[in-house]
Amino acid sequence: MLLTLALGIAAAQTTKIAKTNVEIRQEIIKQSSCPCPYSADGTGRMCGWWSAYDKPGGASPLCFQKDVTTKMVIDYRKRTR
Repeated sequence: MLLTLALGIAAAQTTKIAKTNVEIRQEIIKQSSCPCPYSADGTGRMCGWWSAYDKPGGASPLCFQKDVTTKMVIDYRKRTR
């Protein structure tokens, strides 16, 4: 009985739980190096309309779930296997 319990605990600790698409999108958004409207600048103030996200022709940071494509999620899954 004790051996069964120990094996069960060990298996549970080594089992990798698959992330949902929403969780993966959040991970990809965190990797974005460009400021988003909700990001804070160096002084701690919100970037808002001054963020790269809202400036046309500039960088295209990933700030929201809708910005992360299905292909990006698939590529993330391949990289993190």
